[in-house]
Amino acid sequence: MKPVIFIAAIALLATAPGRSQPLVDPNKVAPEYREAAEKRRAEQLRQRECALKADLEKVLLRDRTAFLNQCLETTAAKH
Repeated sequence: MKPVIFIAAIALLATAPGRSQPLVDPNKVAPEYREAAEKRRAEQLRQRECALKADLEKVLLRDRTAFLNQCLETTAAKH
């Protein structure tokens, strides 16, 4: 049993961490898609802002999704 756990631990340590999605740059897309890219970038900025709020308020991982959804809803209601 120990070799299986050891191999699993090595496999987890060897994998690269997931990267977040980079911000969309509306200037680097075709002109016909620029408006959609601007909307996507605005949404990404709102999501990052809410994630930062969650980090600053030290929201538990189990409560993070609910916090982010509520934050995004209140942000959308303001705009």
